[in-house]
Amino acid sequence: MPSNSPPQEPIPVSVCIIAGNEAHRIGRALASVSGWVREIIIVINEDGTDGTDRIAESHGARVFREPWKGYIRQKNSAAEKATQPWILGIDSDEAVSPALRDQLIQTVLGETSPPRCAAYEFPRCSRYFGAWIRHGDWYPDWSKRLWARDKARWAGDEPHDYLQVDGAVGRIRGDLEHYSMDSIEHQMRKTMKYADVFAIHCQQNGRTVKWSDLFFRPPIRFFRSYILKLGLLDGWRGYAVAVTAAFYTFLRYFKALQAQGKIKLDPE
Repeated sequence: MPSNSPPQEPIPVSVCIIAGNEAHRIGRALASVSGWVREIIIVINEDGTDGTDRIAESHGARVFREPWKGYIRQKNSAAEKATQPWILGIDSDEAVSPALRDQLIQTVLGETSPPRCAAYEFPRCSRYFGAWIRHGDWYPDWSKRLWARDKARWAGDEPHDYLQVDGAVGRIRGDLEHYSMDSIEHQMRKTMKYADVFAIHCQQNGRTVKWSDLFFRPPIRFFRSYILKLGLLDGWRGYAVAVTAAFYTFLRYFKALQAQGKIKLDPE
Protein backbone atom coordinates (compact mmCIF):
# COMPACT_ATOMS: atom_id res chain seq x y z
CA MET A 1 0.00 0.00 0.00
CA PRO A 2 1.33 3.47 -0.83
CA SER A 3 2.15 5.61 2.17
CA ASN A 4 0.33 8.85 2.90
CA SER A 5 3.36 10.87 3.96
CA PRO A 6 6.58 11.91 2.22
CA PRO A 7 10.05 10.89 3.47
CA GLN A 8 11.63 12.86 6.30
CA GLU A 9 14.46 14.07 4.04
CA PRO A 10 13.69 15.49 0.58
CA ILE A 11 15.10 13.46 -2.30
CA PRO A 12 17.57 14.96 -4.84
CA VAL A 13 15.00 16.01 -7.43
CA SER A 14 14.26 19.36 -9.07
CA VAL A 15 10.61 19.73 -10.09
CA CYS A 16 10.30 22.00 -13.15
CA ILE A 17 7.05 23.68 -14.17
CA ILE A 18 6.23 26.36 -16.73
CA ALA A 19 3.15 28.51 -16.21
CA GLY A 20 1.09 31.42 -17.44
CA ASN A 21 -1.86 32.66 -15.39
CA GLU A 22 -2.40 29.44 -13.44
CA ALA A 23 -3.42 30.67 -9.98
CA HIS A 24 -6.71 28.77 -10.17
CA ARG A 25 -5.04 25.35 -10.38
CA ILE A 26 -1.27 25.36 -9.86
CA GLY A 27 -1.66 24.95 -6.10
CA ARG A 28 -2.68 21.32 -6.54
CA ALA A 29 0.42 20.58 -8.62
CA LEU A 30 2.72 22.28 -6.11
CA ALA A 31 1.11 20.62 -3.09
CA SER A 32 1.66 17.20 -4.68
CA VAL A 33 5.46 17.70 -4.77
CA SER A 34 6.12 19.99 -1.80
CA GLY A 35 8.04 18.49 1.10
CA TRP A 36 9.62 15.47 -0.58
CA VAL A 37 11.74 17.08 -3.34
CA ARG A 38 14.70 19.38 -2.73
CA GLU A 39 13.84 21.99 -5.32
CA ILE A 40 10.85 23.40 -7.21
CA ILE A 41 11.47 25.69 -10.19
CA ILE A 42 8.70 27.69 -11.86
CA VAL A 43 9.21 29.68 -15.06
CA ILE A 44 6.29 32.09 -15.39
CA ASN A 45 5.40 34.10 -18.48
CA GLU A 46 6.52 37.67 -17.90
CA ASP A 47 2.99 38.98 -18.56
CA GLY A 48 1.42 36.82 -15.82
CA THR A 49 -0.74 38.92 -13.50
CA ASP A 50 -2.94 36.61 -11.42
CA GLY A 51 -0.64 35.82 -8.50
CA THR A 52 0.73 32.51 -9.74
CA ASP A 53 4.18 33.66 -8.59
CA ARG A 54 2.99 34.25 -5.02
CA ILE A 55 1.36 30.82 -4.82
CA ALA A 56 4.56 29.22 -6.12
CA GLU A 57 6.70 31.08 -3.60
CA SER A 58 4.37 30.00 -0.77
CA HIS A 59 5.30 26.39 -1.65
CA GLY A 60 9.02 27.19 -1.56
CA ALA A 61 9.51 27.41 -5.32
CA ARG A 62 12.23 29.40 -7.07
CA VAL A 63 10.32 31.67 -9.46
CA PHE A 64 11.64 33.11 -12.73
CA ARG A 65 9.79 35.46 -15.09
CA GLU A 66 10.63 35.13 -18.78
CA PRO A 67 9.11 36.04 -22.17
CA TRP A 68 7.10 33.25 -23.74
CA LYS A 69 9.37 31.27 -26.10
CA GLY A 70 7.08 28.36 -26.96
CA TYR A 71 6.46 25.20 -24.95
CA ILE A 72 9.68 23.42 -25.85
CA ARG A 73 12.13 26.28 -25.28
CA GLN A 74 10.31 27.37 -22.13
CA LYS A 75 10.51 23.86 -20.65
CA ASN A 76 14.19 23.59 -21.52
CA SER A 77 14.78 26.96 -19.89
CA ALA A 78 13.22 25.68 -16.66
CA ALA A 79 15.27 22.46 -16.75
CA GLU A 80 18.50 24.39 -17.30
CA LYS A 81 17.97 26.09 -13.93
CA ALA A 82 17.80 22.79 -12.02
CA THR A 83 20.55 22.09 -9.50
CA GLN A 84 19.64 18.53 -8.47
CA PRO A 85 20.86 15.34 -10.20
CA TRP A 86 17.30 14.32 -11.14
CA ILE A 87 14.58 16.43 -12.81
CA LEU A 88 10.83 15.84 -12.68
CA GLY A 89 8.79 17.79 -15.22
CA ILE A 90 5.10 18.35 -14.59
CA ASP A 91 2.48 20.81 -15.85
CA SER A 92 0.30 23.22 -13.91
CA ASP A 93 -2.78 21.07 -14.49
CA GLU A 94 -1.15 17.87 -13.22
CA ALA A 95 -0.48 16.34 -9.80
CA VAL A 96 1.73 13.51 -8.56
CA SER A 97 -0.49 10.84 -6.98
CA PRO A 98 0.62 9.29 -3.65
CA ALA A 99 1.28 5.98 -5.43
CA LEU A 100 3.47 7.65 -8.04
CA ARG A 101 5.24 9.72 -5.38
CA ASP A 102 6.23 6.55 -3.52
CA GLN A 103 7.49 4.94 -6.73
CA LEU A 104 9.50 8.05 -7.63
CA ILE A 105 11.11 8.13 -4.20
CA GLN A 106 12.05 4.46 -4.36
CA THR A 107 13.41 4.86 -7.90
CA VAL A 108 15.58 7.90 -7.19
CA LEU A 109 16.90 6.60 -3.87
CA GLY A 110 17.65 3.23 -5.46
CA GLU A 111 19.57 4.65 -8.42
CA THR A 112 23.31 4.25 -8.78
CA SER A 113 26.00 6.59 -10.08
CA PRO A 114 26.14 6.57 -13.05
CA PRO A 115 22.39 5.88 -13.26
CA ARG A 116 21.10 2.62 -14.69
CA CYS A 117 18.48 4.55 -16.68
CA ALA A 118 18.77 8.04 -18.13
CA ALA A 119 15.02 8.62 -17.75
CA TYR A 120 11.81 7.04 -16.52
CA GLU A 121 8.28 7.06 -17.85
CA PHE A 122 4.98 6.48 -16.06
CA PRO A 123 1.28 6.56 -16.99
CA ARG A 124 -0.75 9.76 -17.03
CA CYS A 125 -4.44 9.51 -16.17
CA SER A 126 -6.81 12.34 -17.14
CA ARG A 127 -9.84 13.54 -15.21
CA TYR A 128 -12.73 14.32 -17.55
CA PHE A 129 -16.10 15.62 -16.34
CA GLY A 130 -16.02 13.87 -12.98
CA ALA A 131 -14.31 10.58 -13.88
CA TRP A 132 -10.87 9.17 -14.66
CA ILE A 133 -10.41 8.06 -18.27
CA ARG A 134 -8.87 4.56 -18.35
CA HIS A 135 -9.00 3.71 -22.06
CA GLY A 136 -8.81 5.24 -25.51
CA ASP A 137 -6.15 7.70 -26.65
CA TRP A 138 -5.83 9.14 -23.15
CA TYR A 139 -4.65 6.13 -21.14
CA PRO A 140 -2.14 4.92 -20.17
CA ASP A 141 -0.44 7.81 -22.04
CA TRP A 142 3.07 6.79 -20.95
CA SER A 143 5.02 10.01 -20.28
CA LYS A 144 8.77 10.40 -19.86
CA ARG A 145 8.97 12.99 -17.08
CA LEU A 146 11.78 11.93 -14.72
CA TRP A 147 15.32 12.16 -16.05
CA ALA A 148 18.93 12.45 -14.98
CA ARG A 149 20.12 16.01 -15.44
CA ASP A 150 22.04 16.52 -18.71
CA LYS A 151 20.66 13.22 -20.08
CA ALA A 152 17.56 14.61 -21.82
CA ARG A 153 16.06 17.70 -23.43
CA TRP A 154 12.60 18.69 -24.61
CA ALA A 155 12.12 18.46 -28.38
CA GLY A 156 9.26 18.02 -30.86
CA ASP A 157 6.87 20.13 -32.91
CA GLU A 158 4.97 22.92 -31.21
CA PRO A 159 2.76 22.55 -29.27
CA HIS A 160 3.47 18.82 -28.87
CA ASP A 161 6.73 18.23 -27.04
CA TYR A 162 8.52 15.05 -26.07
CA LEU A 163 11.57 14.24 -24.00
CA GLN A 164 14.59 13.33 -26.14
CA VAL A 165 16.67 10.98 -23.97
CA ASP A 166 20.32 10.03 -24.26
CA GLY A 167 20.28 6.55 -22.76
CA ALA A 168 17.96 3.84 -21.48
CA VAL A 169 14.38 4.60 -20.41
CA GLY A 170 12.88 2.71 -17.48
CA ARG A 171 9.24 2.35 -16.53
CA ILE A 172 7.58 2.86 -13.15
CA ARG A 173 3.99 2.58 -11.97
CA GLY A 174 1.66 5.05 -10.33
CA ASP A 175 -0.40 7.63 -12.19
CA LEU A 176 0.43 11.23 -12.91
CA GLU A 177 -2.98 12.84 -12.47
CA HIS A 178 -4.05 15.18 -15.26
CA TYR A 179 -6.89 17.63 -14.61
CA SER A 180 -7.18 18.49 -18.26
CA MET A 181 -10.45 20.35 -18.81
CA ASP A 182 -12.34 22.89 -16.72
CA SER A 183 -15.31 22.87 -19.13
CA ILE A 184 -16.23 22.01 -22.70
CA GLU A 185 -15.57 25.65 -23.56
CA HIS A 186 -12.05 25.31 -22.14
CA GLN A 187 -11.53 22.18 -24.22
CA MET A 188 -12.66 23.94 -27.41
CA ARG A 189 -10.39 26.91 -26.72
CA LYS A 190 -7.42 24.56 -26.30
CA THR A 191 -8.41 22.75 -29.49
CA MET A 192 -8.49 26.02 -31.47
CA LYS A 193 -5.20 27.18 -29.95
CA TYR A 194 -3.38 23.93 -30.75
CA ALA A 195 -4.79 23.87 -34.28
CA ASP A 196 -3.51 27.40 -34.90
CA VAL A 197 -0.07 26.49 -33.56
CA PHE A 198 0.01 23.42 -35.83
CA ALA A 199 -0.84 25.53 -38.89
CA ILE A 200 1.89 28.05 -38.04
CA HIS A 201 4.42 25.25 -37.52
CA CYS A 202 3.57 23.75 -40.93
CA GLN A 203 4.14 27.13 -42.55
CA GLN A 204 7.40 27.77 -40.77
CA ASN A 205 8.81 24.33 -41.55
CA GLY A 206 7.58 23.98 -45.11
CA ARG A 207 5.27 21.05 -44.36
CA THR A 208 2.64 20.52 -47.05
CA VAL A 209 -0.76 19.29 -45.90
CA LYS A 210 -2.91 17.35 -48.37
CA TRP A 211 -6.67 17.14 -48.81
CA SER A 212 -6.41 13.44 -47.96
CA ASP A 213 -5.20 14.45 -44.47
CA LEU A 214 -8.43 16.38 -43.94
CA PHE A 215 -10.72 13.59 -45.17
CA PHE A 216 -9.09 10.46 -43.79
CA ARG A 217 -7.23 11.35 -40.61
CA PRO A 218 -10.26 12.44 -38.47
CA PRO A 219 -12.31 9.22 -38.88
CA ILE A 220 -9.18 7.12 -38.41
CA ARG A 221 -8.47 9.01 -35.18
CA PHE A 222 -12.02 8.36 -33.93
CA PHE A 223 -11.87 4.65 -34.81
CA ARG A 224 -8.51 4.23 -33.10
CA SER A 225 -9.61 5.98 -29.90
CA TYR A 226 -13.11 4.57 -29.53
CA ILE A 227 -12.77 1.06 -30.97
CA LEU A 228 -9.15 -0.09 -31.16
CA LYS A 229 -8.17 1.44 -27.81
CA LEU A 230 -11.50 0.59 -26.16
CA GLY A 231 -12.62 4.12 -25.42
CA LEU A 232 -16.17 2.75 -25.49
CA LEU A 233 -15.49 1.23 -22.05
CA ASP A 234 -15.38 4.75 -20.60
CA GLY A 235 -19.04 5.28 -21.53
CA TRP A 236 -20.21 8.62 -22.86
CA ARG A 237 -16.94 10.22 -21.77
CA GLY A 238 -14.98 7.81 -23.95
CA TYR A 239 -17.22 8.72 -26.88
CA ALA A 240 -16.72 12.44 -26.17
CA VAL A 241 -12.94 11.98 -26.01
CA ALA A 242 -12.94 10.18 -29.37
CA VAL A 243 -15.23 12.75 -31.04
CA THR A 244 -13.22 15.74 -29.81
CA ALA A 245 -9.96 14.03 -30.85
CA ALA A 246 -11.37 13.55 -34.35
CA PHE A 247 -12.58 17.15 -34.41
CA TYR A 248 -9.16 18.43 -33.34
CA THR A 249 -7.56 16.36 -36.09
CA PHE A 250 -9.99 17.83 -38.63
CA LEU A 251 -9.45 21.37 -37.37
CA ARG A 252 -5.65 21.25 -37.40
CA TYR A 253 -5.53 20.11 -41.03
CA PHE A 254 -8.29 22.53 -42.03
CA LYS A 255 -6.30 25.39 -40.50
CA ALA A 256 -3.11 24.21 -42.22
CA LEU A 257 -4.85 23.99 -45.60
CA GLN A 258 -6.28 27.45 -45.03
CA ALA A 259 -2.81 28.80 -44.22
CA GLN A 260 -1.53 27.26 -47.47
CA GLY A 261 -4.22 29.12 -49.42
CA LYS A 262 -6.10 25.96 -50.40
CA ILE A 263 -9.20 27.03 -48.43
CA LYS A 264 -10.34 30.59 -48.93
CA LEU A 265 -13.00 32.61 -47.15
CA ASP A 266 -15.59 34.51 -49.16
CA PRO A 267 -14.71 38.22 -49.38
CA GLU A 268 -16.88 40.49 -47.25
